Amino acid sequence: MDSPASESLAIDVFEMRLVDINTVELAQLHALSIAVGWPHRAEDWQFMRGIGRGIVALDEINRALGSAMWFPYTDTLTAVGMVITSPRLQALGTGQWLMKRILTECEGQAFRLNATRAARRLYLSLDFNRQKTVFQCQGEANLRESLSESWPCPSETADLRPLVEADLARVIDRDAKAYGVPRTNLITGLFQQSTSYGLFRSGQLEAFALCRRFGRGHVVGPVVASCDEDAIAVVAPHVAAHERHFLRLDTHLEAGQFRTFIDRAGLPVHDTVTTLSLRAGFIDPNRRNTGQPVTYALASQAFG
Repeated sequence: MDSPASESLAIDVFEMRLVDINTVELAQLHALSIAVGWPHRAEDWQFMRGIGRGIVALDEINRALGSAMWFPYTDTLTAVGMVITSPRLQALGTGQWLMKRILTECEGQAFRLNATRAARRLYLSLDFNRQKTVFQCQGEANLRESLSESWPCPSETADLRPLVEADLARVIDRDAKAYGVPRTNLITGLFQQSTSYGLFRSGQLEAFALCRRFGRGHVVGPVVASCDEDAIAVVAPHVAAHERHFLRLDTHLEAGQFRTFIDRAGLPVHDTVTTLSLRAGFIDPNRRNTGQPVTYALASQAFG
């Protein structure tokens, strides 16, 4: 990225400049997300910096007042996340300034992001299009309660087991089919810090679910499967592993057996955001009756 420090913006009584996110202390980034009520730990910020790129708006005394990150999955598709502005500046154009810088950096590319209610108007003004609601499901995991229901099981020929390093290429390929493009660096990074389960038939990976430390506890995602039965099968071991502890899963699924299972497992809807896109395709997981793998749970809202 060309030197962002050469660009500045006067906001009210503030004058800010843009710097590369890697030059900013993690404590400042962590404080920025805390200020808007986001659960990210300093470790979560560090992981994202290793996967993507970002800019931070600093004032004259080097306080971080805004941030934005982007994750180039291919030469044509980029996810945008961690667009934050200090609460006192949210109505003064800082978010638009950050977003226009990203659009300039990645000119001509397609984009995908997840927008809070407060930020949705900003993205719509930049010609993003609404795709689907993301349901942020979280709470105290309770597999025993969910097992009081009768859930459909995968066929006896299916093999559910923990994933190992040798399975990584198949996970990347399966995720690419569900998401629409390969996310090699992201999935590799997530795989290395996650506990993972996969469902196999005749040696072929049919479904998988990753679970890692994040925010207040652990998050399950991404989850990829082609039917509710398989998705439940790969998520259930993670629910069991975190019984009586905080667990989170973000999904586009509006209804069905998988959503019912998540709710019964102690993860009701806590909040919603909206997936938006600009020049990007979107595979709707609510249309999941064709055998095509779909994304049952997002890797995270920041990763699109």
